[in-house]
Amino acid sequence: MSVWIVYALLAAVFAALVAIFGKVGISGIDTTTATAIRAVVMAALLVALTLALGNAGGVRQVSLNSMTFIVLSGAAGALSWLFYFLALRHGPVVGVAALDRLSVVLVFVLATAFLGDPFTWKGAVGATLVVDGSVLLT
Repeated sequence: MSVWIVYALLAAVFAALVAIFGKVGISGIDTTTATAIRAVVMAALLVALTLALGNAGGVRQVSLNSMTFIVLSGAAGALSWLFYFLALRHGPVVGVAALDRLSVVLVFVLATAFLGDPFTWKGAVGATLVVDGSVLLT
């Protein structure tokens, strides 16, 4: 099994835990505050890992272009988390997680349109199945 598959499966496991822990954690707390706490914990953990792995010096080598897109990615991620926690506050955890996974379909469309990733019928069928599964789980 390729290492990227292992990493992707681990990401899925931890994403599932985000939904479960988040649904319980937002009880009685403002979702913006909860999102901010989550972001601080993530930043602290990632800074500690960067330092522990000896990669902190690499920040100086990040180009302006890369930094711009990393910052944009961070802003998109923060907004995604904020709306995810808002959705968890008002909806069922399974439905919220299922609709959140529609991001896979959006990535397929945007990567094809803007990054030149190949459009394949297999990919289109897979995206359709993800949409169908999200609708059924919701």
